[in-house]
Amino acid sequence: MPHIILLGDSIFDNGAYVRGGPDVVRQLQAKLPDGWRATLAAVDGATTRDVAAQLRHVPADATHLIVSAGGNDALGTSHVLHEGVGRVGEALAILADAADRFAASYVAMLDAVLARGLPIALCTVYDTPQTSGEARIIRAALTLFNDVITRAAFSRGLALVDLRLICSDPGDYANPIEPSVAGGDKISAAILAAAQGRGASRVVAG
Repeated sequence: MPHIILLGDSIFDNGAYVRGGPDVVRQLQAKLPDGWRATLAAVDGATTRDVAAQLRHVPADATHLIVSAGGNDALGTSHVLHEGVGRVGEALAILADAADRFAASYVAMLDAVLARGLPIALCTVYDTPQTSGEARIIRAALTLFNDVITRAAFSRGLALVDLRLICSDPGDYANPIEPSVAGGDKISAAILAAAQGRGASRVVAG
């Protein structure tokens, strides 16, 4: 029977932020067809480098791996947004260097996930809500990180769950970096669609 494993960060492990409401894995379980299962291996605060440890807890009967990783990597490099530069080109070079470091870590993580030989779907890093401070700057910077993820997905023929399109309303966020119950409901529906092979051009956008 199909068994979906959720790997990564607090996009999935959001139980601490929904004030007693259902977290993403519980919302996913409620949507699954009879006989399907879902297990949470993701850990709040995890980066791409932490996914290898999560893989050690993937059960033998796993059939699908869904990965949401990268948001905390981006958060860890967000200090570069406040560096002083003399030209726009210098700012872009700083961001490109950060994206290159992320790419190396993300590809290493993905290689470890691919080694399991199971169907995989990757999630983009979602946008911070428009109501948060510096939202436009953060969203612009995240495009470089998301380019890494989308290229990794498409170059390997993997499904991509685009959280930027799925979580499009301020109510989808419990805070600027974790999904609310409403956001989790959308994310869990997209996860199921990815596991079932639904979504145009292998992109699942809700």
